[in-house]
Amino acid sequence: MDDMVKSARPHRERPAKNVAHKPTREEAEAAVATLLAWAGDDPSREGLRDTPARVAKAYEELFAGYAQEPSDVLDTVFEDVGGYGEMVLVKDIPFYSHCEHHMAPFFGHAHIAYYPAGGVFGLSKFGRLVDIYARRLQTQETMTAQILAALDARLHARGAAVMIEAEHMCMSMRGVRKPGSTTVTMQFSGPFKTDPAEQARFLSLVRGR
Repeated sequence: MDDMVKSARPHRERPAKNVAHKPTREEAEAAVATLLAWAGDDPSREGLRDTPARVAKAYEELFAGYAQEPSDVLDTVFEDVGGYGEMVLVKDIPFYSHCEHHMAPFFGHAHIAYYPAGGVFGLSKFGRLVDIYARRLQTQETMTAQILAALDARLHARGAAVMIEAEHMCMSMRGVRKPGSTTVTMQFSGPFKTDPAEQARFLSLVRGR
């Protein structure tokens, strides 16, 4: 292996709680048909006949994050950075997730910054890391903390910052019905956590679109 590239330290986060029995595809499709009937429609009519199969297939994509871990994407650190040690910021990373309370979508952008400590990740890795956690049933607060924890565990940077801005359909489409409302969550480590000036710099760079 090139001596300018090293593998990130092995790390396995605690897996999602296993269900006692993972339903078969047929059982999942039957459950969708039951929900369609409960909603008041006829699952056997032409327009809905293939919907249970389509929903099961879509769920495999929408919740693919359960089958992935940060180590699947944060597997290589590049050390040849020419002595660079300033902030690295990747902002406006789009994502789509689902609220674990109502299974309604929430979506928006993630912003990630860190101070390298002898190595960097490829920039595409950050988008993939966000997707791993977004493609699970989530709360925005938990997702923010999970992304930061994965960065701290895998990158060993001097500090990292994660900010997520999202609109939640469980608030826009139902309940209080306030479309356009945005929820902002942040999590910091290292100098971002201890130095208000670093937080302000991060926020200024994120807002400076």
